[in-house]
Amino acid sequence: MNEVLLFVAAGLTGLWGLAHLSATKGAVAGFGDISVDNRRIITMEWIAEGVALLSTAAVVAVAGAIDFTARVASAVFGVAIATLVVLALVSLFTGFRVRFLPYRLRPFIFTLSAVLIALGAWL
Repeated sequence: MNEVLLFVAAGLTGLWGLAHLSATKGAVAGFGDISVDNRRIITMEWIAEGVALLSTAAVVAVAGAIDFTARVASAVFGVAIATLVVLALVSLFTGFRVRFLPYRLRPFIFTLSAVLIALGAWL
């Protein structure tokens, strides 16, 4: 059961990362007429967060698949949980105030993933 929770958390995080990457062009366009530099910065940040989510999902899945009871796996899970909690808090105080539903879902999705990792790793 522990491994299932880890893989569900990794899958949820990874899917959100893929969704983030696939929405980059539309998100940048949503800012309207902005400078080329600002467009590049927003694009870079959207890609960076998508990659961070995919990387977090990958390390959780790999650590879970190799040996989720190992001490190093426990450390990996702790870092992944901390990363997701920080992203959830940032999202709560920024994106949650936006009317666009995916922004409002982010704190819940990141928190759910963090809780699933914690349950899978340490229960």
